[in-house]
Amino acid sequence: MTGVWALLAFVGVIVFWNAVVKRNIGESMILGFVAVCGFAVVGGVEGGSAWHSIGEALLDAMQEEVTFAGLAFVFMSYLLARTPVLDRLIDLLNSFLGRLRGGSVYTATVAGGVFGAIAHVGAAVTAAVGSVTVPWMKRSGVKPELAATVVAGGAGMGVSFPFSATMFILVGGLAAQGVMQPDEIVAPLAFAGLWCLGYRIVLAWFLVRRNGIEPMSPDDLLPVRRSLRTGWTSLLLFLPILVPLLLTRGPIASLVGSWSGVADDLKKPVKLADGTSLAAQPYGMPDVISLVTWIPVLMIALVLVLGRRHLPRTASAWRTTITGAAPSFGVIGVTIVAAFAASNVLADLGLAGQLESVLTGLDAPGWLMAIAIGVIIVATAVPLTASATMAAIGPVAVVALIGAGIPAPVAAAAVLIFASTEGASPPSGAPIYVAAGIARVDPVKTFMPLLKYYCLPILVMGVLIAVGVLPV
Repeated sequence: MTGVWALLAFVGVIVFWNAVVKRNIGESMILGFVAVCGFAVVGGVEGGSAWHSIGEALLDAMQEEVTFAGLAFVFMSYLLARTPVLDRLIDLLNSFLGRLRGGSVYTATVAGGVFGAIAHVGAAVTAAVGSVTVPWMKRSGVKPELAATVVAGGAGMGVSFPFSATMFILVGGLAAQGVMQPDEIVAPLAFAGLWCLGYRIVLAWFLVRRNGIEPMSPDDLLPVRRSLRTGWTSLLLFLPILVPLLLTRGPIASLVGSWSGVADDLKKPVKLADGTSLAAQPYGMPDVISLVTWIPVLMIALVLVLGRRHLPRTASAWRTTITGAAPSFGVIGVTIVAAFAASNVLADLGLAGQLESVLTGLDAPGWLMAIAIGVIIVATAVPLTASATMAAIGPVAVVALIGAGIPAPVAAAAVLIFASTEGASPPSGAPIYVAAGIARVDPVKTFMPLLKYYCLPILVMGVLIAVGVLPV
Protein backbone atom coordinates (compact mmCIF):
# COMPACT_ATOMS: atom_id res chain seq x y z
CA MET A 1 0.00 0.00 0.00
CA THR A 2 2.96 2.33 -0.58
CA GLY A 3 1.03 4.28 -3.20
CA VAL A 4 -1.88 4.96 -0.83
CA TRP A 5 0.46 6.16 1.94
CA ALA A 6 2.28 8.34 -0.57
CA LEU A 7 -1.03 9.86 -1.64
CA LEU A 8 -1.98 10.60 1.97
CA ALA A 9 1.40 12.25 2.51
CA PHE A 10 0.96 14.23 -0.71
CA VAL A 11 -2.44 15.56 0.42
CA GLY A 12 -1.28 16.16 3.99
CA VAL A 13 1.78 18.16 2.96
CA ILE A 14 -0.24 20.31 0.53
CA VAL A 15 -2.97 21.06 3.08
CA PHE A 16 -0.45 21.81 5.85
CA TRP A 17 1.79 24.08 3.78
CA ASN A 18 -1.04 25.90 1.99
CA ALA A 19 -3.71 26.16 4.71
CA VAL A 20 -1.67 26.14 7.95
CA VAL A 21 1.65 27.69 6.99
CA LYS A 22 -0.22 30.01 4.54
CA ARG A 23 2.24 29.62 1.68
CA ASN A 24 1.22 29.62 -1.97
CA ILE A 25 -0.02 26.54 -3.77
CA GLY A 26 3.07 26.37 -5.99
CA GLU A 27 5.36 25.82 -2.98
CA SER A 28 2.84 23.38 -1.51
CA MET A 29 2.79 21.31 -4.70
CA ILE A 30 6.59 21.16 -4.86
CA LEU A 31 6.79 19.89 -1.28
CA GLY A 32 3.97 17.41 -1.97
CA PHE A 33 5.88 16.09 -4.97
CA VAL A 34 9.05 15.80 -2.88
CA ALA A 35 7.10 13.77 -0.30
CA VAL A 36 5.88 11.38 -3.00
CA CYS A 37 9.43 11.07 -4.33
CA GLY A 38 10.57 10.15 -0.81
CA PHE A 39 8.22 7.17 -0.82
CA ALA A 40 9.51 6.15 -4.26
CA VAL A 41 13.14 6.29 -3.15
CA VAL A 42 12.57 4.46 0.15
CA GLY A 43 9.98 1.92 -1.00
CA GLY A 44 10.93 1.52 -4.66
CA VAL A 45 8.72 1.64 -7.74
CA GLU A 46 7.22 -1.03 -9.94
CA GLY A 47 9.62 -2.30 -12.59
CA GLY A 48 12.55 0.13 -12.39
CA SER A 49 14.72 2.65 -10.61
CA ALA A 50 13.07 5.27 -8.38
CA TRP A 51 15.34 8.06 -9.64
CA HIS A 52 14.66 7.11 -13.25
CA SER A 53 10.92 7.13 -12.51
CA ILE A 54 11.15 10.60 -10.92
CA GLY A 55 13.14 12.00 -13.84
CA GLU A 56 10.73 10.57 -16.40
CA ALA A 57 7.77 11.88 -14.38
CA LEU A 58 9.14 15.43 -14.46
CA LEU A 59 10.06 15.26 -18.13
CA ASP A 60 6.64 13.91 -19.12
CA ALA A 61 4.90 16.59 -17.01
CA MET A 62 6.81 19.41 -18.70
CA GLN A 63 6.02 18.00 -22.15
CA GLU A 64 2.32 17.55 -21.47
CA GLU A 65 -0.04 19.18 -23.93
CA VAL A 66 -2.17 20.17 -20.95
CA THR A 67 0.71 22.09 -19.35
CA PHE A 68 0.95 24.31 -22.41
CA ALA A 69 -2.80 24.81 -22.54
CA GLY A 70 -3.06 25.77 -18.88
CA LEU A 71 -0.33 28.41 -19.22
CA ALA A 72 -1.84 29.68 -22.47
CA PHE A 73 -5.19 30.27 -20.78
CA VAL A 74 -3.48 32.13 -17.93
CA PHE A 75 -1.85 34.44 -20.49
CA MET A 76 -5.14 34.89 -22.35
CA SER A 77 -6.96 35.88 -19.14
CA TYR A 78 -4.19 38.33 -18.28
CA LEU A 79 -4.42 39.99 -21.69
CA LEU A 80 -8.21 40.06 -21.57
CA ALA A 81 -8.18 41.90 -18.25
CA ARG A 82 -6.18 44.71 -19.88
CA THR A 83 -8.88 45.39 -22.49
CA PRO A 84 -12.50 46.62 -22.26
CA VAL A 85 -13.83 43.59 -24.14
CA LEU A 86 -15.38 41.97 -21.06
CA ASP A 87 -16.88 45.28 -19.87
CA ARG A 88 -18.70 45.54 -23.17
CA LEU A 89 -19.98 42.01 -22.75
CA ILE A 90 -21.40 43.00 -19.34
CA ASP A 91 -23.10 46.01 -20.95
CA LEU A 92 -24.70 43.72 -23.52
CA LEU A 93 -26.05 41.37 -20.85
CA ASN A 94 -27.33 44.32 -18.88
CA SER A 95 -29.13 45.78 -21.89
CA PHE A 96 -31.08 42.57 -22.42
CA LEU A 97 -31.64 41.49 -18.79
CA GLY A 98 -31.61 44.71 -16.80
CA ARG A 99 -35.22 45.57 -17.64
CA LEU A 100 -36.47 42.44 -15.91
CA ARG A 101 -37.59 42.44 -12.31
CA GLY A 102 -34.38 41.65 -10.46
CA GLY A 103 -32.48 42.05 -13.72
CA SER A 104 -29.32 43.02 -11.87
CA VAL A 105 -29.32 39.62 -10.13
CA TYR A 106 -29.86 37.81 -13.43
CA THR A 107 -27.10 39.89 -15.02
CA ALA A 108 -24.69 38.98 -12.21
CA THR A 109 -25.63 35.30 -12.52
CA VAL A 110 -25.37 35.03 -16.31
CA ALA A 111 -22.24 37.18 -16.41
CA GLY A 112 -20.67 34.85 -13.84
CA GLY A 113 -21.32 31.96 -16.20
CA VAL A 114 -20.00 33.84 -19.22
CA PHE A 115 -16.87 35.05 -17.44
CA GLY A 116 -16.39 31.66 -15.85
CA ALA A 117 -16.49 29.95 -19.24
CA ILE A 118 -13.81 32.34 -20.50
CA ALA A 119 -11.60 33.41 -17.58
CA HIS A 120 -12.07 30.47 -15.15
CA VAL A 121 -10.31 31.99 -12.13
CA GLY A 122 -12.90 32.31 -9.33
CA ALA A 123 -11.56 35.44 -7.65
CA ALA A 124 -11.04 37.12 -11.03
CA VAL A 125 -14.60 36.26 -12.11
CA THR A 126 -15.92 37.69 -8.85
CA ALA A 127 -13.90 40.89 -9.19
CA ALA A 128 -14.82 41.46 -12.85
CA VAL A 129 -18.52 40.72 -12.45
CA GLY A 130 -18.89 42.15 -8.95
CA SER A 131 -17.26 45.50 -9.68
CA VAL A 132 -20.05 46.20 -12.16
CA THR A 133 -23.08 44.28 -10.89
CA VAL A 134 -22.78 44.70 -7.10
CA PRO A 135 -23.29 48.49 -7.20
CA TRP A 136 -26.21 48.00 -9.59
CA MET A 137 -27.76 45.36 -7.36
CA LYS A 138 -27.45 47.63 -4.32
CA ARG A 139 -28.98 50.50 -6.31
CA SER A 140 -31.87 48.21 -7.25
CA GLY A 141 -32.65 47.56 -3.60
CA VAL A 142 -30.71 44.31 -3.14
CA LYS A 143 -29.20 43.99 0.34
CA PRO A 144 -25.39 44.21 0.32
CA GLU A 145 -24.93 40.76 1.85
CA LEU A 146 -27.21 39.21 -0.79
CA ALA A 147 -25.37 41.02 -3.60
CA ALA A 148 -22.06 39.68 -2.28
CA THR A 149 -23.55 36.19 -1.94
CA VAL A 150 -24.80 36.10 -5.54
CA VAL A 151 -21.48 37.24 -6.97
CA ALA A 152 -19.34 34.92 -4.79
CA GLY A 153 -21.75 32.05 -5.48
CA GLY A 154 -21.06 32.42 -9.20
CA ALA A 155 -17.29 32.21 -8.82
CA GLY A 156 -17.28 28.42 -9.05
CA MET A 157 -18.56 28.49 -12.61
CA GLY A 158 -14.98 29.06 -13.67
CA VAL A 159 -14.31 25.44 -12.64
CA SER A 160 -17.66 24.16 -13.92
CA PHE A 161 -16.81 24.86 -17.57
CA PRO A 162 -13.92 23.81 -19.81
CA PHE A 163 -10.99 24.84 -19.97
CA SER A 164 -9.83 25.90 -16.54
CA ALA A 165 -6.38 25.24 -15.07
CA THR A 166 -8.21 23.06 -12.53
CA MET A 167 -9.56 20.89 -15.35
CA PHE A 168 -6.09 20.60 -16.86
CA ILE A 169 -4.63 19.53 -13.52
CA LEU A 170 -7.26 16.80 -13.17
CA VAL A 171 -7.22 15.46 -16.72
CA GLY A 172 -3.44 15.59 -16.81
CA GLY A 173 -3.28 13.28 -13.81
CA LEU A 174 -5.90 10.98 -15.34
CA ALA A 175 -4.14 10.90 -18.71
CA ALA A 176 -0.85 10.04 -16.97
CA GLN A 177 -2.58 7.04 -15.42
CA GLY A 178 -4.19 6.02 -18.70
CA VAL A 179 -7.70 6.50 -17.28
CA MET A 180 -8.94 8.87 -19.98
CA GLN A 181 -7.75 11.34 -22.61
CA PRO A 182 -8.04 15.13 -22.06
CA ASP A 183 -10.55 15.70 -24.88
CA GLU A 184 -13.02 13.20 -23.42
CA ILE A 185 -14.08 15.52 -20.62
CA VAL A 186 -14.87 18.58 -22.74
CA ALA A 187 -18.49 17.80 -23.67
CA PRO A 188 -19.52 16.26 -20.29
CA LEU A 189 -18.06 19.18 -18.36
CA ALA A 190 -19.72 21.72 -20.67
CA PHE A 191 -23.12 20.12 -20.05
CA ALA A 192 -22.40 19.86 -16.31
CA GLY A 193 -21.53 23.56 -16.29
CA LEU A 194 -24.80 24.38 -18.03
CA TRP A 195 -26.72 22.41 -15.38
CA CYS A 196 -24.97 24.45 -12.69
CA LEU A 197 -25.68 27.71 -14.52
CA GLY A 198 -29.31 26.66 -14.94
CA TYR A 199 -29.59 26.02 -11.21
CA ARG A 200 -28.16 29.46 -10.45
CA ILE A 201 -30.67 31.11 -12.79
CA VAL A 202 -33.55 29.31 -11.04
CA LEU A 203 -32.05 30.37 -7.72
CA ALA A 204 -31.86 33.97 -8.96
CA TRP A 205 -35.58 33.80 -9.80
CA PHE A 206 -36.30 32.52 -6.28
CA LEU A 207 -34.16 35.19 -4.59
CA VAL A 208 -35.76 37.96 -6.67
CA ARG A 209 -39.28 36.88 -5.62
CA ARG A 210 -38.36 36.26 -2.01
CA ASN A 211 -36.64 39.62 -1.56
CA GLY A 212 -39.02 41.74 -3.63
CA ILE A 213 -36.30 42.98 -6.00
CA GLU A 214 -37.40 45.45 -8.68
CA PRO A 215 -36.07 46.21 -12.21
CA MET A 216 -32.86 48.20 -12.58
CA SER A 217 -32.92 51.96 -12.81
CA PRO A 218 -33.16 53.25 -16.40
CA ASP A 219 -30.10 55.39 -15.67
CA ASP A 220 -28.01 52.21 -15.37
CA LEU A 221 -29.15 50.75 -18.68
CA LEU A 222 -27.57 51.24 -22.07
CA PRO A 223 -29.99 51.09 -25.01
CA VAL A 224 -29.81 47.72 -26.74
CA ARG A 225 -28.79 49.28 -30.06
CA ARG A 226 -25.99 51.24 -28.42
CA SER A 227 -24.62 48.28 -26.46
CA LEU A 228 -24.78 46.11 -29.58
CA ARG A 229 -23.09 48.80 -31.66
CA THR A 230 -20.22 49.24 -29.21
CA GLY A 231 -19.92 45.71 -27.87
CA TRP A 232 -21.10 43.17 -30.44
CA THR A 233 -17.50 42.14 -31.10
CA SER A 234 -17.23 40.85 -27.52
CA LEU A 235 -19.55 37.99 -28.54
CA LEU A 236 -16.76 36.75 -30.80
CA LEU A 237 -14.99 35.47 -27.66
CA PHE A 238 -17.06 32.32 -27.99
CA LEU A 239 -15.81 31.55 -31.52
CA PRO A 240 -12.45 30.05 -30.42
CA ILE A 241 -14.43 27.54 -28.36
CA LEU A 242 -17.25 26.94 -30.83
CA VAL A 243 -15.19 26.44 -33.99
CA PRO A 244 -12.84 23.68 -32.69
CA LEU A 245 -15.82 21.95 -31.05
CA LEU A 246 -17.76 21.94 -34.33
CA LEU A 247 -14.72 20.63 -36.20
CA THR A 248 -14.22 17.74 -33.79
CA ARG A 249 -17.75 16.79 -32.72
CA GLY A 250 -20.98 16.02 -34.54
CA PRO A 251 -22.00 16.07 -38.22
CA ILE A 252 -19.65 18.88 -39.28
CA ALA A 253 -16.68 16.92 -37.93
CA SER A 254 -17.83 13.84 -39.85
CA LEU A 255 -18.15 15.81 -43.08
CA VAL A 256 -14.74 17.45 -42.66
CA GLY A 257 -13.14 14.12 -41.83
CA SER A 258 -14.67 12.41 -44.86
CA TRP A 259 -13.88 15.28 -47.23
CA SER A 260 -10.27 15.61 -46.05
CA GLY A 261 -9.61 11.88 -45.96
CA VAL A 262 -8.32 12.09 -42.40
CA ALA A 263 -10.52 9.26 -41.21
CA ASP A 264 -9.03 6.92 -43.84
CA ASP A 265 -5.45 8.11 -44.11
CA LEU A 266 -4.48 8.15 -40.44
CA LYS A 267 -4.56 4.90 -38.53
CA LYS A 268 -3.85 3.91 -34.96
CA PRO A 269 -3.73 0.51 -33.25
CA VAL A 270 -6.19 -0.20 -30.45
CA LYS A 271 -4.61 -1.91 -27.45
CA LEU A 272 -6.91 -3.93 -25.22
CA ALA A 273 -6.66 -4.29 -21.46
CA ASP A 274 -5.16 -7.80 -21.76
CA GLY A 275 -2.30 -6.50 -23.90
CA THR A 276 -3.56 -7.72 -27.26
CA SER A 277 -4.17 -5.34 -30.16
CA LEU A 278 -6.91 -4.95 -32.71
CA ALA A 279 -6.23 -4.02 -36.30
CA ALA A 280 -5.33 -0.37 -36.85
CA GLN A 281 -8.37 1.86 -36.54
CA PRO A 282 -8.98 5.29 -38.11
CA TYR A 283 -8.30 8.42 -36.12
CA GLY A 284 -11.25 10.65 -35.38
CA MET A 285 -11.14 14.41 -35.88
CA PRO A 286 -10.52 14.93 -32.11
CA ASP A 287 -7.22 13.10 -32.59
CA VAL A 288 -6.20 15.51 -35.36
CA ILE A 289 -7.45 18.82 -33.93
CA SER A 290 -6.62 19.01 -30.26
CA LEU A 291 -9.13 21.13 -28.35
CA VAL A 292 -6.81 21.74 -25.42
CA THR A 293 -4.14 23.10 -27.77
CA TRP A 294 -6.10 25.08 -30.33
CA ILE A 295 -8.75 26.76 -28.17
CA PRO A 296 -6.27 28.82 -26.11
CA VAL A 297 -4.20 29.61 -29.22
CA LEU A 298 -7.23 30.88 -31.11
CA MET A 299 -8.53 32.78 -28.09
CA ILE A 300 -5.21 34.57 -27.56
CA ALA A 301 -5.19 35.51 -31.24
CA LEU A 302 -8.75 36.88 -31.00
CA VAL A 303 -8.01 38.90 -27.84
CA LEU A 304 -4.98 40.41 -29.59
CA VAL A 305 -7.27 41.51 -32.42
CA LEU A 306 -10.25 42.72 -30.36
CA GLY A 307 -8.16 44.50 -27.75
CA ARG A 308 -5.39 45.77 -30.02
CA ARG A 309 -6.01 49.44 -29.20
CA HIS A 310 -5.54 48.80 -25.48
CA LEU A 311 -2.56 46.43 -25.65
CA PRO A 312 1.14 47.35 -25.87
CA ARG A 313 2.49 48.54 -29.20
CA THR A 314 6.25 48.35 -28.61
CA ALA A 315 8.65 45.56 -27.70
CA SER A 316 9.56 47.20 -24.39
CA ALA A 317 5.89 47.61 -23.45
CA TRP A 318 5.26 43.96 -24.25
CA ARG A 319 8.22 42.97 -22.07
CA THR A 320 6.69 44.91 -19.21
CA THR A 321 3.32 43.26 -19.80
CA ILE A 322 4.75 39.75 -19.91
CA THR A 323 6.83 40.47 -16.80
CA GLY A 324 3.62 41.44 -15.01
CA ALA A 325 2.10 38.08 -15.94
CA ALA A 326 5.14 36.14 -14.75
CA PRO A 327 3.93 35.53 -11.16
CA SER A 328 0.73 33.92 -12.45
CA PHE A 329 2.72 31.80 -14.89
CA GLY A 330 5.05 30.71 -12.11
CA VAL A 331 2.37 29.54 -9.69
CA ILE A 332 0.12 27.88 -12.28
CA GLY A 333 3.06 26.34 -14.17
CA VAL A 334 4.65 24.87 -11.05
CA THR A 335 1.26 23.62 -9.83
CA ILE A 336 0.45 21.85 -13.10
CA VAL A 337 3.92 20.32 -13.55
CA ALA A 338 4.13 19.18 -9.93
CA ALA A 339 0.63 17.72 -10.08
CA PHE A 340 1.35 15.77 -13.27
CA ALA A 341 4.75 14.60 -12.06
CA ALA A 342 3.32 13.45 -8.72
CA SER A 343 0.58 11.58 -10.60
CA ASN A 344 3.21 9.82 -12.70
CA VAL A 345 5.23 8.76 -9.66
CA LEU A 346 2.09 7.65 -7.80
CA ALA A 347 1.19 5.53 -10.82
CA ASP A 348 4.67 3.92 -10.70
CA LEU A 349 4.07 3.23 -7.01
CA GLY A 350 1.04 1.14 -8.01
CA LEU A 351 -1.56 3.54 -6.64
CA ALA A 352 -4.25 2.66 -9.20
CA GLY A 353 -4.10 -1.05 -8.46
CA GLN A 354 -4.00 -0.48 -4.70
CA LEU A 355 -7.01 1.84 -4.83
CA GLU A 356 -8.85 -0.61 -7.03
CA SER A 357 -8.39 -3.37 -4.48
CA VAL A 358 -9.56 -1.08 -1.67
CA LEU A 359 -12.61 0.07 -3.61
CA THR A 360 -13.47 -3.49 -4.58
CA GLY A 361 -13.47 -4.35 -0.91
CA LEU A 362 -15.80 -1.45 -0.12
CA ASP A 363 -18.35 -2.59 -2.70
CA ALA A 364 -20.34 0.65 -2.35
CA PRO A 365 -23.09 1.45 -4.85
CA GLY A 366 -22.51 4.33 -7.24
CA TRP A 367 -24.84 6.79 -5.49
CA LEU A 368 -23.24 6.19 -2.09
CA MET A 369 -19.72 6.47 -3.53
CA ALA A 370 -20.71 9.71 -5.29
CA ILE A 371 -22.01 11.22 -2.04
CA ALA A 372 -18.90 10.16 -0.12
CA ILE A 373 -16.51 11.47 -2.78
CA GLY A 374 -18.48 14.70 -3.06
CA VAL A 375 -18.36 15.36 0.67
CA ILE A 376 -14.63 14.64 0.79
CA ILE A 377 -13.86 17.00 -2.11
CA VAL A 378 -16.09 19.80 -0.80
CA ALA A 379 -14.48 19.48 2.63
CA THR A 380 -11.00 19.50 1.10
CA ALA A 381 -11.85 22.56 -1.02
CA VAL A 382 -12.62 24.58 2.11
CA PRO A 383 -8.96 25.09 3.13
CA LEU A 384 -7.58 24.58 -0.40
CA THR A 385 -8.35 26.04 -3.81
CA ALA A 386 -10.11 23.92 -6.41
CA SER A 387 -6.80 23.51 -8.24
CA ALA A 388 -5.01 22.30 -5.11
CA THR A 389 -7.90 19.95 -4.33
CA MET A 390 -7.78 18.42 -7.78
CA ALA A 391 -4.01 18.12 -7.63
CA ALA A 392 -4.22 16.36 -4.28
CA ILE A 393 -7.17 13.98 -4.63
CA GLY A 394 -8.86 14.61 -8.00
CA PRO A 395 -7.53 11.62 -9.97
CA VAL A 396 -8.07 9.30 -7.02
CA ALA A 397 -11.66 10.49 -6.65
CA VAL A 398 -12.33 9.81 -10.34
CA VAL A 399 -10.83 6.33 -10.07
CA ALA A 400 -13.06 5.66 -7.05
CA LEU A 401 -16.17 6.64 -8.99
CA ILE A 402 -15.08 4.56 -11.99
CA GLY A 403 -14.74 1.61 -9.63
CA ALA A 404 -18.38 2.13 -8.65
CA GLY A 405 -19.44 1.79 -12.29
CA ILE A 406 -19.53 5.47 -13.34
CA PRO A 407 -18.00 6.26 -16.79
CA ALA A 408 -14.67 8.09 -16.57
CA PRO A 409 -15.70 11.35 -18.34
CA VAL A 410 -18.88 11.60 -16.25
CA ALA A 411 -16.92 10.87 -13.06
CA ALA A 412 -14.35 13.55 -13.94
CA ALA A 413 -17.08 16.12 -14.67
CA ALA A 414 -18.81 15.34 -11.35
CA VAL A 415 -15.54 15.67 -9.43
CA LEU A 416 -14.91 19.09 -10.98
CA ILE A 417 -18.44 20.17 -10.06
CA PHE A 418 -17.73 19.13 -6.46
CA ALA A 419 -14.52 21.19 -6.54
CA SER A 420 -16.35 24.20 -7.98
CA THR A 421 -17.82 24.86 -4.52
CA GLU A 422 -14.48 26.44 -3.48
CA GLY A 423 -15.74 29.98 -4.04
CA ALA A 424 -18.83 29.35 -1.92
CA SER A 425 -17.08 27.40 0.84
CA PRO A 426 -16.60 29.57 3.92
CA PRO A 427 -14.48 30.58 5.62
CA SER A 428 -11.54 30.26 3.21
CA GLY A 429 -12.90 31.00 -0.26
CA ALA A 430 -11.10 34.02 -1.74
CA PRO A 431 -14.13 35.08 -3.87
CA ILE A 432 -16.14 35.54 -0.65
CA TYR A 433 -13.81 38.27 0.55
CA VAL A 434 -13.53 39.88 -2.89
CA ALA A 435 -17.33 40.09 -3.15
CA ALA A 436 -17.72 41.29 0.45
CA GLY A 437 -15.11 43.99 -0.13
CA ILE A 438 -16.90 45.29 -3.22
CA ALA A 439 -20.27 45.24 -1.42
CA ARG A 440 -18.72 46.72 1.76
CA VAL A 441 -20.31 44.09 3.97
CA ASP A 442 -19.06 41.80 6.73
CA PRO A 443 -18.13 38.55 4.92
CA VAL A 444 -19.46 36.49 7.84
CA LYS A 445 -22.96 37.57 6.81
CA THR A 446 -22.55 35.65 3.55
CA PHE A 447 -21.38 32.37 5.09
CA MET A 448 -24.74 30.72 5.78
CA PRO A 449 -26.43 31.95 2.57
CA LEU A 450 -23.49 30.63 0.54
CA LEU A 451 -23.69 27.23 2.20
CA LYS A 452 -27.47 27.08 1.85
CA TYR A 453 -27.89 28.44 -1.67
CA TYR A 454 -24.68 27.40 -3.42
CA CYS A 455 -22.31 25.02 -1.67
CA LEU A 456 -24.71 22.23 -0.63
CA PRO A 457 -26.96 22.41 -3.73
CA ILE A 458 -23.94 22.21 -6.06
CA LEU A 459 -22.75 19.18 -4.08
CA VAL A 460 -26.15 17.57 -4.72
CA MET A 461 -25.92 18.45 -8.43
CA GLY A 462 -22.53 16.78 -8.65
CA VAL A 463 -24.01 13.61 -7.17
CA LEU A 464 -26.96 13.72 -9.61
CA ILE A 465 -24.55 14.15 -12.52
CA ALA A 466 -22.42 11.24 -11.33
CA VAL A 467 -25.37 8.84 -11.04
CA GLY A 468 -26.87 9.92 -14.37
CA VAL A 469 -30.00 11.71 -13.15
CA LEU A 470 -28.67 14.87 -14.79
CA PRO A 471 -27.31 13.64 -18.16
CA VAL A 472 -24.02 14.97 -19.48
